[in-house]
Amino acid sequence: MSQYATNQFRKGLKIEIDNIPFEIVDFQHVSPGKGRAFTRTKVKNMLNGNVTEKTITSGDKVDRANMEQVEMSFLYKDAAGYNFMNQSTFDQVAIQEETLGDAKLLLQENLVVQVMYYNDRPIGVELPTFVVLKIIECDPAFKGDTVTGGTKPARLETGASVQVPLHIKEGDMIKVDTREVSYVEKANK
Repeated sequence: MSQYATNQFRKGLKIEIDNIPFEIVDFQHVSPGKGRAFTRTKVKNMLNGNVTEKTITSGDKVDRANMEQVEMSFLYKDAAGYNFMNQSTFDQVAIQEETLGDAKLLLQENLVVQVMYYNDRPIGVELPTFVVLKIIECDPAFKGDTVTGGTKPARLETGASVQVPLHIKEGDMIKVDTREVSYVEKANK
């Protein structure tokens, strides 16, 4: 297994500490007047999503996490979980709802995602940055509403809810930012 020295750290790097995979969120090299230099590292636990801070002494090495990203398309949801198909081998895998987290709110049939594997076990899904979804339920717009710049809640075809501008109506297609589950713009049909 390969290792990383603290001078190789970068945001997004996947490392393993105490048999747990982490993603580096932020880091800072610190050189105190006395004692050894160290790196204050903010890491996100890739199994449960918790963010913690770790201090790693300069010169120490951390293991590279045994991670793999596989391009898969979402097929359907059933009793086994959310089913995905590998784009190149056509193998299928079912991922449990709790493993997906909020990503499940934006999954639509045939959406291509990156499935994260840790030690050959699926641990999460990385969605494309933007998806286009149809609004299936929202309050109607009233004349004059478009000038105020306000927002209203809208329910999407996947079940997610987002705040949209007042001029958006039921049946419209909108572009959604998957990182924050937020409205970006109205999409062309």
